Amino acid sequence: MAAKEQKPLTLRRNFSWTFIGNIVYAACQWLLLVVLAKLGSPEMVGEFTLGLAVTAPVIMLTNLQLRTIQATDVKQQYIFADYLALRLIATGLGLLIIGGIILVAKYSWEMSLVIIVIGLARAADSISDVFYGLFQQQERMDRIAVSMMIKGLLSPLFLGLGVYLTRTVLWGAVGLAIAWTVVLLCYDIRSGALLLNTHSREPQNEVFEKRNLATRLRPHWHLKTLRTLALFSLPLGFVMMLITLSTNIPRYFIEYYLGERELGIFAAISYLMVATAMVVNALGQSASPRLAKYYAAENGTAFRSLLLKLVGIGILLGGTGVLVASVAGRELITLMYRPEYAEQSELLVWLMVATAIADTASFLGYGMSAARYFNIQLPLFTLVTGTSAIACFWLIPAYGLLGAAIAAIISAIVQMGFSLGVIFHALHRLKSYAEQTDV
Repeated sequence: MAAKEQKPLTLRRNFSWTFIGNIVYAACQWLLLVVLAKLGSPEMVGEFTLGLAVTAPVIMLTNLQLRTIQATDVKQQYIFADYLALRLIATGLGLLIIGGIILVAKYSWEMSLVIIVIGLARAADSISDVFYGLFQQQERMDRIAVSMMIKGLLSPLFLGLGVYLTRTVLWGAVGLAIAWTVVLLCYDIRSGALLLNTHSREPQNEVFEKRNLATRLRPHWHLKTLRTLALFSLPLGFVMMLITLSTNIPRYFIEYYLGERELGIFAAISYLMVATAMVVNALGQSASPRLAKYYAAENGTAFRSLLLKLVGIGILLGGTGVLVASVAGRELITLMYRPEYAEQSELLVWLMVATAIADTASFLGYGMSAARYFNIQLPLFTLVTGTSAIACFWLIPAYGLLGAAIAAIISAIVQMGFSLGVIFHALHRLKSYAEQTDV
């Protein structure tokens, strides 16, 4: 049985598990907004969305994208305990930063509590993510999928119960935090322990050979190692912060210029974009270890072939989303939310256009990370975020929610163009290596 546990899954099985897990999770996360929309008001959806928008960039920064580094760490430079220790330190720092933002922004007392509780929920999710990195590195995406499905099912249940009993977003957020913590403690840690016990691909030496399972799950507080890992991953942390900022910048401008009600409507409609994003993430996460192996082995043909397949799927998904939004957007929005949301059905079409472009850019981003082109991503997403902010500043006051969608399209085009250039450079570099070897 132990030998069976050690075998990584095939790419097809990993994708199947990841696809199912992401679809279930996305559907359940969408149910969060449906629950708020049905039990509450657009203003309540806006409050919840603002809480997510404030905490997300901070947590993405302090996550340092360690999961991607774990998954593509083909040479196994660091052990799981190193990643866990750095994640715990960075997550604690993230919670302090969120507290500082609340003090500076001077939100209302209730809104401040909502942000704090959502920050705690995201902290639990961040710890789960470092276990996901372990599972992904060993190509056991089934464990991630099961965790996401459990988390997805518990989230709307606990949040809905809190909102139904109290009619406030705060207790709904408390329910969400409880759900994510339960999954971390009862599944992710236990599953990680089993995987470390039956299949360790970490570098072995005399010290680690003597360690028992409990020690393997214990953070490794080696300051020199943590400093090296932190400095290596910090650019990716800024990249993820910028990506999240780019996504949430329209929400900040909408809340400032148009109010929480319009923010709630925008959030509810834009969440339909997640349907294709989940497929993109499922494919990208499943293919990342394989892409990394191809690039590390200097197999440019295999790397290019797999990446082209991913990009083709992204284009197909995006086109399908635009078609569905054009034909049945109003009916879908009315069915899922309330008639007042359907007044913005045109918004969905424009957002799906932005999604089609962004999905293609996301696949190119997975290719960059697999090729270990990390540092270039910082100026890339600085440009994307700056473009988004400038576009929102000019377009949202003039065109409202439609202006936010157009701004998303502009920033997605910038991201795709820049990412494509990096991929061409990476492939050219492999070709140059091959030619030098032949000589």
